[in-house]
Amino acid sequence: MSRLTYRIMLREEPEGGYTVLVPYLPGCVTYGKDMNEAHIMAEEAIMAYLESQRKHGEPIVDDSHILEGVLNLEYA
Repeated sequence: MSRLTYRIMLREEPEGGYTVLVPYLPGCVTYGKDMNEAHIMAEEAIMAYLESQRKHGEPIVDDSHILEGVLNLEYA
């Protein structure tokens, strides 16, 4: 078993709860009613995604090599 790293993005929803996106895994999206549940659901979604990749013979990769930053722009 190896340790993999994935960034997750949590988007607070107007009706409550959080949508969770895993940018490195296209289509890997889930939802949690609070931050704790969102993290749990993210882990479950990632595990299901990886299992599907394994089942289809696709390589298992993570995004530990990705550098991340924030860029703030003024836009008129």
